[in-house]
Amino acid sequence: MTVRLESPVLIIGGGPVGLSCAIELAWRGIDSLLVEKGDGVVRYSKMGGVAIRTMEFCRRWGMADRVRGCGFPEDYPLNQVFCTSLGGHLLKTLPYPSMGEEPIPPQSPERRQRCPQLWFDPVLVRVVRETGKTTSRYNCEVESLEQTGGEVRAVARDVLTGERVEIASQYVIACDGAGSGIRRALGIPFEGEVLSYSTGIYFRTTGLVNYHDKGPAERYMLIGTDGMWGNLTVVDGESYWRLTVTGPKDKVEATDFDAEATLRRCLGNDSIPFEIDAVMPWRRSRLVAQRFAEGRVFLAGDAAHVTAPNGGYGMNTGIQDAVDICWKIDAMMAGWGGAGLLASYEADRRPVAWRAVNAAAKNFANVTPNLDYTGVLDETSEGEKKRREIGDAFDRSTRGEWETLGVVLGYRYDTSPVVLADGSPPTPDDPREYVQTSRPGHRAPHAWLADGRSTLDLFGKGYVLMRFGADAPSPAPFAEAAKQRKLPLSVVDIADPAIGRLYERKMVLVRPDGHTVWRGDSAPPDALAVIDTVRGAA
Repeated sequence: MTVRLESPVLIIGGGPVGLSCAIELAWRGIDSLLVEKGDGVVRYSKMGGVAIRTMEFCRRWGMADRVRGCGFPEDYPLNQVFCTSLGGHLLKTLPYPSMGEEPIPPQSPERRQRCPQLWFDPVLVRVVRETGKTTSRYNCEVESLEQTGGEVRAVARDVLTGERVEIASQYVIACDGAGSGIRRALGIPFEGEVLSYSTGIYFRTTGLVNYHDKGPAERYMLIGTDGMWGNLTVVDGESYWRLTVTGPKDKVEATDFDAEATLRRCLGNDSIPFEIDAVMPWRRSRLVAQRFAEGRVFLAGDAAHVTAPNGGYGMNTGIQDAVDICWKIDAMMAGWGGAGLLASYEADRRPVAWRAVNAAAKNFANVTPNLDYTGVLDETSEGEKKRREIGDAFDRSTRGEWETLGVVLGYRYDTSPVVLADGSPPTPDDPREYVQTSRPGHRAPHAWLADGRSTLDLFGKGYVLMRFGADAPSPAPFAEAAKQRKLPLSVVDIADPAIGRLYERKMVLVRPDGHTVWRGDSAPPDALAVIDTVRGAA
């Protein structure tokens, strides 16, 4: 038996990036079909944190409160601890506030949120279902794609029944992970390298903090005479943990890898009871696809880039992909997108992917510094001195992994073909610090409006022309050009002089994903040319 289905957009992969594509499309009124070869149940949390930019998108979708209320304890300190084991020596503690204590930064209406994938994915699934715009088929694997003219035809198979499923769509977004069968079928290789070999040990134990003197922490970095050999990361803030062990391939991927003994080394106390759920080898990589698209098929998330977990950029970079490609697909389906708009997806996102994977690789190098670890376990004054020295070195080198505002908010599209550069110098691209700017290509600045909304709440469905001050140029040229091209444009006048100073120009044009595409103190000589450029029709 063969089932035949049609959908404007086929999403392959039901992880957080695929689900975000479905939500963004639904928010824009577009139906989609999501196909996932697994059963949709998240059993192990590979991701633990939702970055500020992702929370801004959750705010757009009306689900930020659900993520904040995921269940992670509000009073659990997110400290970073460097130690020889939980029962061993303390080298250094980097104090970080709990979720309840962490302030909302001045650059955003949102704060980051600790929310393991065990909880985050189900929130996304519920929102997808509530939109009523997505049909989801689990246990269904796409086996082939064929592009003909303005259509993509996929053949899938129900992995439980063997039933054949034929799907016709206008566009395909492949979010099927690092081993993407779609990317391989398209003949698109990864560029980059494997950084290290690791094994994750997922386990449960009750009241772990009562068995040691290091205090509660988000992560315990484990250091021995062989250097930093692993880290223990909290999952749910209570009883679920993940120990990640890093080492040579023949050690961490060995068939006789002793997970229990490794876990005992981490705990440093043989009396602590635990139950191991899973032992999963994996490879820490720095990889970016050579191309992000082939015709009407687009790669997103881990199918397009594989990022080391250091800094938590992977899923969050993938959700940026989802927002970028979905607003451009919306533009094409609505008829105002130009012939070059979809090509700008790769032009926009591939440099951002390289930026993220390189930042994560640098963070990994910083948590594995080339130091002399001799004597770090010694119960002597020399051993204590060595531990202080190593702890201080890790303090200096690793803060970029925990303090990531510049990476998650500072990505930019200043070389994009659908952005008009104004010749202004770029702001510093610092991993830790983020400077707001309206410079074309950058995320438009956040500021609180008089009615309690953020400026970010103005963006999304179409373009926004922001005007600042009573002497701002007339919006008429832009309004007429947008009308001529059927491009959705709204004009917003803001009188607050502080916001005007933040936006730096009297007029700023912002695209649907919240990034600036043009700015100036006077109307452009050819507003129609500007509109054609930003819609990909220059």
